[in-house]
Amino acid sequence: MKKIMKLASVVLLAVIAASSCKKENHPLDLNFTPVGTLATPNDNADVKLDPTSAATVLFKWDAAADADGGLILYEVAFDKDGGDFSKPAFKVMSDGGGVKPQVTITHKDLNKIAAAAGIASSTVGKLKWTVIASKGTNKKPASVARTLQMERPAGFAENPVDLYITGSATEGGTDLSKAVKLKKTEDGVFEIYTSLKAGDYILTDKNSDGGKKYYVDNGIIKEGNTPVTVSGAEKVYRLNFDFTSATTKSMQINNIGLYMSAYNTEIGTLNYIGNGVFEAPNVAVEFYQFSWGRDERYKFVMHTAAGNEYVGSTNANNVAPAGQPASYFYLVPVTGSQWDNTYKFDPSADKKNVKVDVMFQPAAYTHKVTVL
Repeated sequence: MKKIMKLASVVLLAVIAASSCKKENHPLDLNFTPVGTLATPNDNADVKLDPTSAATVLFKWDAAADADGGLILYEVAFDKDGGDFSKPAFKVMSDGGGVKPQVTITHKDLNKIAAAAGIASSTVGKLKWTVIASKGTNKKPASVARTLQMERPAGFAENPVDLYITGSATEGGTDLSKAVKLKKTEDGVFEIYTSLKAGDYILTDKNSDGGKKYYVDNGIIKEGNTPVTVSGAEKVYRLNFDFTSATTKSMQINNIGLYMSAYNTEIGTLNYIGNGVFEAPNVAVEFYQFSWGRDERYKFVMHTAAGNEYVGSTNANNVAPAGQPASYFYLVPVTGSQWDNTYKFDPSADKKNVKVDVMFQPAAYTHKVTVL
């Protein structure tokens, strides 16, 4: 009896194993019916892009049909007007890791998509979109497609992460490895205090080979290798490049005055010495005597071709500098108010001479006072 039961158990296990193998070897059904209806946005919808805002566009469609309930993933494919999606200009996975029959795309990303589809900045153009569904290795585009009319603003779809200025007119010369880096003040916006002499310059996002090149044409930033020509005597400038609007600003800087609040006047002049640095090598300092004590407050006056601009502390009122963090010395635009947003000299500077350096460099806009 034991032998019979043992034999029966072996047979049963063999049957189960065979059945299991048959299930494992059963081919996966990759067949499904592609997306047949696109819900939103409407065909020929107009989209005026504002990539600086939080605006979005919802793309939605009816789910693909699958008889066995298998997992289907979705991508929205974009192509040039007249394209057939054989080589889409851009693809975006749907929400939920590709599972949901919808995707929300920001205007910022749509601006990049429009650029990839050949729509230039500051123009209106059309692109097509459809949905590609996939099950395993089987991919099927929707049986329908729609068109969007996109109005792109001025500016670039993708802003450079870094920006350098190079060329015979610049402080770094034509050696690309010595290109001068600009300070990024916000995404897509760059600024530099530098000198330019007769020659030419170009902008690039890398100080090595392979970087994108940019130039300025009538105040508009464009991508390309056309150098900007500079003529006349060497001068110091504050240059601004805003890739979000493709615009530029230029301001000639004559010098910077060291302004002492109690005297309501400038007690020294800082001249440009290169690499974004203005310096006054030897300034006599004497604190002003009030009935309550001696006053040591100061800030800076930037003398530009358009008039005076004040730079000073982020704090309306400051303590003495000893023991303060590096941010104490940071420079920001301030008002010309006699007492506000000033710094304080170290007490050791009273009735002494000091060297003052103002540094407008990518790491920080800051300054340093050295008692001589």
